[in-house]
This record gives sequence, structure tokens and C-alpha cells, in this order.
Amino acid sequence: MNHLIAQADLSDRIVCDSAGTAGYHIGSSPDRRMTIAAQKQGITLCGNARQFVRADFETFDRILAMDRENLADICALDLGGKYRHKVQLMCDYCTRHALREVPDPYYGGTEGFNQVIDLLFDACEGLLADVTQALAASK
Repeated sequence: MNHLIAQADLSDRIVCDSAGTAGYHIGSSPDRRMTIAAQKQGITLCGNARQFVRADFETFDRILAMDRENLADICALDLGGKYRHKVQLMCDYCTRHALREVPDPYYGGTEGFNQVIDLLFDACEGLLADVTQALAASK
């Protein structure tokens, strides 16, 4: 997403961050296999893993989960349902793929990572279109 935001010259208006729902890889760099798959598409991954926290509900306008399990984990932190309207599945923004959840690439070999990058690129393009439309409407 940050790659597309930069290409659209919107880095000064859109902030995108990534966080997991579990704490296994906190502080780790992106997975080497995912980094390679992204590089094949001209995308450089950066940053370090962090865990989603309640404060993220206030910090971000949209919170996107990769699958229904992660969606449930995120919603479980929103005890009163105050922020439920912000939480969606990433694939809700896909325009070319029919998958409704991002599959876990870790057991699918190289092709699994390539598939996820392609799927996420589709979703991010749709998300960016939606966000830029919302930005234009708020002017």
C-alpha cells in the first residue's frame, strides 16, 4: 500500500501501517520470501513487525484484516463495538480477485507468496481508489 501511496504522491496525506494480531514476530523484518515476491513486483518492503493495540482504533480511519480470524481478533479488542465500523476485510477492496480472505502464504511455497502479493496489490489499488475518492469528497 505504501508503494502505491508514494506512486500517487500522497505520502503527505495518507498514513499506512501494518500490525499483526499476535505477538510472535514483534520487531522482526518482513519475511524473506515475501520480500522476494514483492521485489519481483518492484515493491520494497520495510519496517518491523508490531502487534495491533487498542490505541490503533483511535489512530487509524480504517483497519483492515487479512482474514476472518484476524477480523475477530481485532473486534475482540473493541469491547463496546465503538470502532466496528472501521474494521473490514482487506479483500473487500479487490476488483480482479474473487477471494474474500488473504490466504496464509507460509505453507504454499514461493507461489503462495506470489499469489498473496498479487492479491494484495489488487486490494491496495481498490483501497487507494476508495481513499482518494474520500479525500476528494472531504475538500
